[in-house]
Order: sequence, then structure tokens, then C-alpha cells
Amino acid sequence: MSIRLFVACIVLSSLGAVSVSGQEQATQPDALVTKPATTAKAEKDVKQDKKTVHLKEIVVTATRTEKGITDAPGDVHVVTAEDIEKRNIKTIDEALNTTAGVFNRRGKGIMDTLANISIRGVPGANRSLIMKDGVPVNSAYTGDVSWTGAIGGVKRIEVVEGPVSSLYGGYAMGGVVNIITKMPEKRELILNSGYGTSWNRGEAMDDLWRSYFSYGDKLDKLSLFVSYGYQATNGFPTTYNTQSSKPGGTTGAIATTDNTGTPKYIVGDKGKNGWWDDSIALKAAYDFSKVTRLELGASRMRSAYDYGTPNTYLRNSSGNPVYLPTQYSYLSGDGGTEINIYTAVFETEIASAKTKFNFGLNDVQNNWYTTPDSSATINNGTGKLSSTPSQNYFTDLQATFPISRKQLLTVGAAFTYGKADNKEYTLLNWKDESTKAGITYQAGGVAYSYALFLQDEIGILDNLTAYVGVRGDGWTTTDGYTNDTAGLVNYTSRSAEALSPKLALVYKPFDRTTVRTSGGMAFRPPTVYELFRKWESSTTVYRANAFLKPETITSWDISVDQGLWKGAKVKGTYFENYFEDMVYRISDGTEGGKPAQIWTNAGRAETQGGVLEIEQKIAGFRLFANATILTESKITSNSTNPDSVGKKITYLPENLYNVGVDFVKGPFTANVTGIYVGKMFRNDTNTDTTSGVYTSQDPYTVVNAKIGYDVTKFLNVSLSVDNIFNEQYFAYYKAPGRSWFAEMTMKL
Repeated sequence: MSIRLFVACIVLSSLGAVSVSGQEQATQPDALVTKPATTAKAEKDVKQDKKTVHLKEIVVTATRTEKGITDAPGDVHVVTAEDIEKRNIKTIDEALNTTAGVFNRRGKGIMDTLANISIRGVPGANRSLIMKDGVPVNSAYTGDVSWTGAIGGVKRIEVVEGPVSSLYGGYAMGGVVNIITKMPEKRELILNSGYGTSWNRGEAMDDLWRSYFSYGDKLDKLSLFVSYGYQATNGFPTTYNTQSSKPGGTTGAIATTDNTGTPKYIVGDKGKNGWWDDSIALKAAYDFSKVTRLELGASRMRSAYDYGTPNTYLRNSSGNPVYLPTQYSYLSGDGGTEINIYTAVFETEIASAKTKFNFGLNDVQNNWYTTPDSSATINNGTGKLSSTPSQNYFTDLQATFPISRKQLLTVGAAFTYGKADNKEYTLLNWKDESTKAGITYQAGGVAYSYALFLQDEIGILDNLTAYVGVRGDGWTTTDGYTNDTAGLVNYTSRSAEALSPKLALVYKPFDRTTVRTSGGMAFRPPTVYELFRKWESSTTVYRANAFLKPETITSWDISVDQGLWKGAKVKGTYFENYFEDMVYRISDGTEGGKPAQIWTNAGRAETQGGVLEIEQKIAGFRLFANATILTESKITSNSTNPDSVGKKITYLPENLYNVGVDFVKGPFTANVTGIYVGKMFRNDTNTDTTSGVYTSQDPYTVVNAKIGYDVTKFLNVSLSVDNIFNEQYFAYYKAPGRSWFAEMTMKL
């Protein structure tokens, strides 16, 4: 780690403290130190009428301290439980799909095991830090996130856009998403149940059930919360059997192409893709005093998917259905996850310093899937079982204390430890994961990091605040290995260091105007999956690369937040991101007759673009619209694959548009949202230009609506319709068509 540079930043911060302290007798802004909402500063932000008191919205993720959302550096968006209830949200990531600057990639509804988000031109959830109650939940194996878990237990979701590695370290390249779960202020019992299906069976989701229960109570200094959620669907066909030529002696094959325009024939599908998931959560907090609090949490999330009986579209001369002799081409295996998350947060105040200790464990007890061998048939045959348990430990200590009324300093240290081990077993019957026999492949490794960080908030003027932050991380990967038919290979330990500085300015020239600008660096170390795991699908071999370096990003942005007339505001943001050593998949010859791809540090890349947001509240209505446009998204240098230079970065849509309206009147609520996602590419040379075919990434527009009615003070009923206009598109898989969902919620 660059300790000397880190110490120099601390010295500079201390000099800043002396400078500001010497000016303390000058006119001061309201206290920069975080205070309860009843302080004088909060009172300035209170707007009263005869019935309601509105307090400034407070966020904690942007600065690790409580901060009004209009005072926070960078772009911050908040999705509340009330926002979630207004829409038909089935998974936590879906709650973000109308948030400006955020792209939610979920191709086949709740069944999608590869659902992902990208934030402001930075692709993938493994390049953004996802936290639950302040504890990271990115997988130690891939860096991705399992979005399972009952949406009913979410209190709010805070999204900080832009690099935040100066505070949070690795993965925080695109931003930070902090999922904050509920903790009761009074006794509350919630019961929810619903059912839905499609109006065009076989094309949209069939028979979706969802139930949720929670109980919370506050007993003097003790708060308790418990919840359980479950949802399941028998699904719809999402995956097709395609062949390069039309089978002879049959009819029924559907002429199509692949995503590059090469002719193909669809001869069947792999059956309905079913899914279920459930989650149980326990949470307790004890207030020892006004400034000392302990909060403990534990949750268990399970999910599983399967495929029903495959369908053939082929018919023989007698008109009877026939399958190809290679029946395995109709088959897809099952899979599932079991994840436990444990959190502990202790907060207290020592002298004038607010101190916070976080501990978390993301324990993936199992992450498994099965695949049939090429000799398998619909009813039996051998296959493989892949199982990858992993553990990610996290601990973090921070202290925040005032240097003066105009300066607030946060310092801290963090340590993370992640371990993952993959094993592949032979299955005597590919349809039954309990028939596993010998191990045929193993791979795994350990990665850990340690860090020191600081952030200095300096009130330069009454209306100008600077945020200076820096974090030094040391990263090590060790105990890496692979073991297959070629034998055991052990990899030597490797280390790397990263220094992540950030500077932000928040300027308020007028009461309704806020100007923000920031610049910083962030990094992401390669994962165990990228370093050590090799696997193959039915068509491609995917290779690991044990010599990957951490990827880095340098970013800057500027935004203007302008209040207009009553209830109206507009915000514009421009951003630029410059990647170095971006971890990227490229073509790498062939292996066993199949094309191969390998992870590599793909030189340089850049994204540039803008975000525009507008909102109007009037007479029970809230109207909003936002647009995210990438003016540049390309690989700028890649010696390992020159054909990718100048091409667009994969999995980043060119533009996103969201528009919607909420309405609340007495017991009645209504919401309508429209979402447009532009074209994006799956391969690094951007040859997948054909749309409307299986495996393509189509641009699409969907419109969703929900209406609700409070039958009594305790009972609400609602009806939702998703994809109202039945947009037919592919997000690699066949995407859901029009569907409806009705539910009932009781709050006691």
C-alpha cells in the first residue's frame, strides 16, 4: 500500500483543519456536525402546514454520516417502502428500474439467475458495491449479487452514483446501493398474499403466487422484527433448441437467425422455466442510551429453478411429434442457492466522536446447478452437478468527530476476507442431484484486503462545502487452485495496492439551486471466479486467468439540481468514466472443438453521458421522467483483441428513458410507469446486431400499472398489469409478455 501518500493526505487534512479552525470566529454555516432531526439546522428544513410537518430527507450512504439528500456530494437517489408499494415489485433489483442512471438487466422475470444492475455507464453489479444495512453482500465467488429476499422487508434503498472507493473500497466503481431493512417504531403486523397469471399463456408468466408475513414491536429500549416471504411460478418457455440446419424428413421447424444474422432453425423449447424463492429475516436492536445502540440481524434466503417437460415442434409424416436423436439439445438442468447473511452494528459516542463498528458475513452455503451430458435423454442419462459454497467476511470501524463547527472528519479501517470453492460431480441421473458420484473438477481460492480511509468535510463558505476523501487498500489472493483431468495446479499468492482519492464540492448559490461536482478514482480486484474457474457450456469453453490485475476507473461529474415552481424540480448531470485494465472476456481460440473465451485485462475503455431528471407534484399527482444517455461507450485500447477497439462496451444500453405518474387520493392510489431500454451488445466485437431472435439483446418499451384501494384502515387490495401492450422481445431469453397480479395486504 502507498502508505507515504496516505499519510500525506492525513497531514494535508490536518492542515485544512487548522486553517478552518483559525477562521471559526467568522460567519459560520449551520453546524456541519450531524445532529438529530430536532436541532436548529433541522428546524430550518421543516415546512409546516396545519396538518403535516415535512423533515428534510436524510441519507447515510453518501458520506457514512447522516446528511440531507440535497447536501450530499454526488448523485443520490432514494427508493422508499412507499415507492415500492405503489408498483408491482417482485424482486429487490426491480425497485431500481426507474431510478435515473440505473439499468436493471433482468431478462426473464423472477426466474433470471443472472439479473444485474449497471450504474451510470459502469456495467455489472460486480462493479458496484451492494450492501444490506451497511454490510456488503457481493459474492466472494463472482462479485455478483443474489437479489432474492422479500421486498416487503425493505424500508428504503439508497443509491449513490459514481465512484465511492474512497469510502468503501473495491467494487464501488459505479456506485453503492445500500438496502436498508425495516426496524419497527411500534407494534405492527403485516400479512400479504397475491396471485397472478398471464392473459396469453405460454408467452408471459403463468401462475405466480406470493405471500409475506412480518411482525415488529418496540419494547422500551428493545426493538424486534421478524419476517417471512415466499413466491413461486411455474413459469413459461424461455429457452429454445436451435439448430444450424433444418432437420430432414420433418415439418414444424421455425426459420430464424442467431443474433449475428446467421440462419438457424428453432426445433423446440426446453420446457416451462419454473422458480420459487423464500426468505426469513430476524432483526433486533437495543438502545443502551441516546447515543449507544446495538443492532443484530440474520436472514436466510433460498431459491431454486427448474425446467418442465421439453417440447418439440417437429412432426413426422404422420403428424406426430418427434424429437431429434440428440435429445440433450432439448434439455436444461435445475439449480438453486442457499444464502445466510449475518450483520452486527454497534454505535456509540466517545467524547465528541461518533463511533460505528460493522460486522457482516455473507455465507453462500450452496450455489448449485446441473447440466445433462451429450448422451442424456429426456428421461435419464448422466450429467454434472456444479456446487460452489463461498463465504465473505467483512468488518469495518469508523469514527466521525468535529474538528470545528465548519469541519467534520471521518476516519476508519476495514478488512474483508472471501473464500470460494467450486466442485463438479458426475451425476448418474442428470435429473436427480442426489445421485452425485465422483468429483471431476475443482477450483477455488481466497482473497482478502485491508484498508485505511478518511473523509474530511470542510465548510469553505456558508454555501460551499468541500469533501476530501482517500482510501488505501491492500489486496491479496492466495490458495488458488484448479484440479481437473490434467491434474492439480496451485497458483502462487499475488498482491496489489490501490489508492482511491476523491474530491467533491457542493455549492448552493440560491435557495433552490445546488451545484455539485466531483472527481475520483476507484478499483475492483478480480474475483475467484475470474481468476481460477474454468467451465464449458454446450457451445463454448470459458477460461479463467490467474494473472489478472485489478481494474481501475477515473471519473468526474457535474450536476445542477434546480427547484422550479411549487412542487417542481429538474436535475441534469454530465459524467465521464475512464477504465484501465478492464476485466473483459475475449475470444481465445478453440478447445475440444469449441470456441473458447478467456478473461483478460482489456486495456482501456471509456463511457461518457448525461442524466436528465424532472419531477412535478401537484394535487395528489407526482409526475416524473428521466433519461440516461451514453454519448460514448467504447473500448479505446486492447492489444489482446484489436477487433474490439472502438466497439461499444457490452451490456450497456445506449439510452434509458423512464416516465411515470403516481396518484394518491383518499383511500385510492394509482401508478403508471413506462420504461424504454435501448440497444446493447453481448459480444466485444458488437457483431450481435440482429434483434427479435433468441439470444439477442433487443431494445424494448414496457408499460406497467397498479391501482390500490384501502377497503378499511387495515385492509388494502390492489391489481397490477405488467407489460400492458404485450411487448414481445428478447433479453437473451424470451422476456415475459402481458401479465396481471392481484393482492391483498392487511396491516394491524
